[in-house]
Amino acid sequence: MKNENMNTESKTQGKGFAIVLIAAVFFLIYGNLQAQAPQVKTTAAVLNIDTKNMGLEPEQMGNLVRLELEKLDTFNVLDRYDVTYLVEKNKLQLNNCYGKICLVEVGKALNVEKVISGSVERFGDMVVFTLRLVDVKMEIVEKTEVTEFLNLPNETQTMANLALRKLFNRPVNAEVEHQFIKPANYVDNTRAPQVDRLRLDGPRWGATMFTGKTASILGDKKAQGGFDAYPVMFQFGYQFERQYLTTGNFQALVEAVPMITGLEQGLFVPSFTLLNGLRSNKGGWEFAFGPTFSVVATAEGFYENDEWHTKGEWNDSLFASPPVFERRLDSRGSATLHPSFVFAIGKTMRFGNLNMPINAYFVPGKDGARFGLSLGYNVRNRKRS
Repeated sequence: MKNENMNTESKTQGKGFAIVLIAAVFFLIYGNLQAQAPQVKTTAAVLNIDTKNMGLEPEQMGNLVRLELEKLDTFNVLDRYDVTYLVEKNKLQLNNCYGKICLVEVGKALNVEKVISGSVERFGDMVVFTLRLVDVKMEIVEKTEVTEFLNLPNETQTMANLALRKLFNRPVNAEVEHQFIKPANYVDNTRAPQVDRLRLDGPRWGATMFTGKTASILGDKKAQGGFDAYPVMFQFGYQFERQYLTTGNFQALVEAVPMITGLEQGLFVPSFTLLNGLRSNKGGWEFAFGPTFSVVATAEGFYENDEWHTKGEWNDSLFASPPVFERRLDSRGSATLHPSFVFAIGKTMRFGNLNMPINAYFVPGKDGARFGLSLGYNVRNRKRS
């Protein structure tokens, strides 16, 4: 009797073990088949992305966002050619279709579950990406993501990728985010906003006008130490410049301007001006100041009864008392380096690819101030900074 009970219990345990083994094998096979079975993704379509001040049409921006969405491998993205075909077939209008109602209608016609659209607009040094994910079946805007980027015109594709990652809560590289999205790092960022930086190296020409005592000396006869010249002279030269600081639309630069003045009146007056300038790349306005050095003929002499005499003309027999000698302009004298200080203001006019800077300047002096106007040109020589 005892042996029969033992046999019955063994048979029961054997059946239980077999059932467990069969169930384990079944679940293992089922799980493997599920893993191998293709996952059905949600279908999505990317429509036009509205653009303002970006240099890209809405359709182009939509294609760019579609490309980056396909890289994320999140949806079964409807091909742009299929979108074009279905839009033409159903006689849909994608122009200005950015609102929820329109997006839902187009999504139903395209037979997709999700629609992505939005806008990209540049505001000064910032680019704002606004992406909207629309659930076609529920007829709701499921999620909206607004991302502000630095203005990096050559990095629009990277911006689209970052905006999409934020929309779908995908991980973002912290270093890339730091470079593109953090405005606080604008100055130190090696990929700071790229703005068109005006480069105005090129020829300069214009006129300068002398006033006061200097103008009188220029008009005197050469026998009296004058130059027999008019106080308005033509000048020409060349401007070299180099930027040493930039922030946003402004740049600080050093400008070197060698010039020659007075050739039309038989004079040769070389000069060299070194300026520290502040320029607006957007408006083209500029203010600059710095030293200027010219080589002019001067002589030492004195005035007697308002008449100028050189030092060599003085002797005790002609003049009762020793005169007070001074140095001034004199065509009979020797070449002397004459320093002054100049203040300048100007604006760059743009005609297509041609830049034309116009500058006015002022040089104060004890013997008379000097005013001038200069013009220049260069073919559009803009550098990204």
